Amino acid sequence: MLPRRSSLTGLAVGLFAVYVAHTCWVMYGIVHTRPCLAAARGDDANDGCIRPYLARRPKLQLSVYTTTRSNIGTENNIDLVLNVDNFDVESKFERTVNVSVPKKTRNNGTLYAYIFLHHAGILPWHDGKQVHIVSPLTTYMVPKPEEINLLTGESITQQIEAEKKQNYALDEPVSHWRSRLTLNVMVEDFVFDGSSLPADVHRYMKMVQLGKTVHYLPILFIDQLSNRVKDLMIINRSTTELPLTVSYDKISLGKLRFWIHMQDAVYSLQQFGFSEKDADEVKGIFVDTNLYFLALTFFVAAFHLLFDFLAFKNDISFWKKKKSMIGMSTKAVLWRCFSTVIIFLFLLDEQTSLLVLIPAGIGAVIELWKVKKALKMTIEWNGLVPAVKFGAFTESEKKTEEYDTQAMKYLSYLLYPLCIGGAIYSLLNIKYKSWYSWLINSFVNGVYAFGFLFMLPQLFVNYKMKSVAHLPWKAFTYKAFNTFIDDIFAFIITMPTSHRLACFRDDVVFLVYLYQRWLYPVDKSRVNEYGESYEEKPKRKPHKE
Repeated sequence: MLPRRSSLTGLAVGLFAVYVAHTCWVMYGIVHTRPCLAAARGDDANDGCIRPYLARRPKLQLSVYTTTRSNIGTENNIDLVLNVDNFDVESKFERTVNVSVPKKTRNNGTLYAYIFLHHAGILPWHDGKQVHIVSPLTTYMVPKPEEINLLTGESITQQIEAEKKQNYALDEPVSHWRSRLTLNVMVEDFVFDGSSLPADVHRYMKMVQLGKTVHYLPILFIDQLSNRVKDLMIINRSTTELPLTVSYDKISLGKLRFWIHMQDAVYSLQQFGFSEKDADEVKGIFVDTNLYFLALTFFVAAFHLLFDFLAFKNDISFWKKKKSMIGMSTKAVLWRCFSTVIIFLFLLDEQTSLLVLIPAGIGAVIELWKVKKALKMTIEWNGLVPAVKFGAFTESEKKTEEYDTQAMKYLSYLLYPLCIGGAIYSLLNIKYKSWYSWLINSFVNGVYAFGFLFMLPQLFVNYKMKSVAHLPWKAFTYKAFNTFIDDIFAFIITMPTSHRLACFRDDVVFLVYLYQRWLYPVDKSRVNEYGESYEEKPKRKPHKE
């Protein structure tokens, strides 16, 4: 009889495989659009195909106007900020212009950009074959609190803000200027099948009848994913002009459809309550990464998610069955809990994206539960007053605790002076929003810089006991895969240098764990010296004589 596999693990792996296969199929359908077969066969003009107007090579002109109104019918009350004669859809360009900011916009109002692509020498509203698109140049966001030196009270922008003092509250959204406007035109001579137009592209298309054939005018697109929080500027009431960088590049049909889907996904997140900053984290994945790296990032992230789930599942299963702390470093468990909670509070203080904050919060709760198991804590209620009680430790557990304390004693000589010195240095030289912000940043810097040292007590306990049979090796294996995946992310994704170094320092510690695993081999076929077995054989019913 074969050992029974974990049904939950099998289900997770199965769902993961289905998810990856479905995503690949959907992505293939997006980037590969079926052309009109009648046009390929050379059938007559009235064949239901929709042909590109750009194939006729018209002379075009690009015009960008600004206005405070969301709808315009004539050229009244609009300002021309950019005009590109003899516009070549194949040529990339980038220009910076100064835009006049109306009083209404300075008073927390909105300013819109109208981008027209029309025939050269004809005003947009007089051209029946013009295409246009509208985009707001302003957005609303809560301004970031000003950082000050906690000892002197001096701020970075104290003198500048004294001249341009605003009367808005820090917890109220104010109007910000989008300093970049990225335009694209789909330049492929692609013939669409009129009976099966892709819905994503259809809403950007404008068709005209030319003789017996139907043509679609140039597809003009605004890349909203390029609007990043780092490019936003607060609009002051005294500001009369602001810079606007207009950039243009051609785009293929496959990338256009992919970009439309990604923008719709970001918009959906914002509708579900994600802030501008939360959405910006998602935008950064697509904008700051090459498309090939983006595809690699998707598969890497999918495997990371799978291994995260399996590591959590096996870790929780291990600690749920854990009855004794023999061979386990209690100090390491306490430190892991402390560092996880500190990182969660740091991310909360930095107003990090919910995509990062929620998993960090779940991890902190699990680490708190581990501490309860490690310290054998029980909570008894006397009415409404809780009483915390700790269980007794056996002689073997006390021996482990002795090794653990010895290791922490050696570490404290190095760790505490470094952490205290780093906190004092940051207080003197770095500006923070508040004392709480300085405290959390000091703790998290200590976690990133010296946190790996708290992994060493477990190595010391393993060395003293000449055994690794007490460790959750299944969870360790999945976490190891994630550690190497994090190394890939460290090269692909933009992140703080301290976090990037933290990924590689974990590799070193895990390699030492592997060396100890080789040095102190475990016989999985028997119950080890701690009363634990790696391979649980199924219980068989006794044979009836």
